[in-house]
Amino acid sequence: MSGRDPRSWMWAEAMNLLEQADRLHRQFYRSVGHSGEQPRWEPPVDVTETRGEVVILVALPGIRPEQIDLQLDDAGVLVRAARPSSVCGHNATVRRLEIPYGSFERRIALADGHYELLEQTCVDGILKLRLRKH
Repeated sequence: MSGRDPRSWMWAEAMNLLEQADRLHRQFYRSVGHSGEQPRWEPPVDVTETRGEVVILVALPGIRPEQIDLQLDDAGVLVRAARPSSVCGHNATVRRLEIPYGSFERRIALADGHYELLEQTCVDGILKLRLRKH
């Protein structure tokens, strides 16, 4: 830091971290096009695997379990749903809109094989799928 004011360095570092967080947020909740009039988006997923199981976590903010359409085949899992807009009426002025809304579809590819759905739960906006590998 020779010759630099430590406060300006800290400020620059803080701004860099905020920009990085914003880029990561946009990456995770990226828009993937439009379906008619509704935006389409792709939720982030975590996939972990053991010898006998695959566990998939899908971030679905504001989506109730009964809204989720799930299809499982040997190639993977297809998760579909739609999140309604949170805009409060036609007279509202949107100051910031970061939580994705509209329809989405996410295909999660699986390794070759046959899979059986053991568990499907949706708690606190996270869809959890446990699959047994055969």
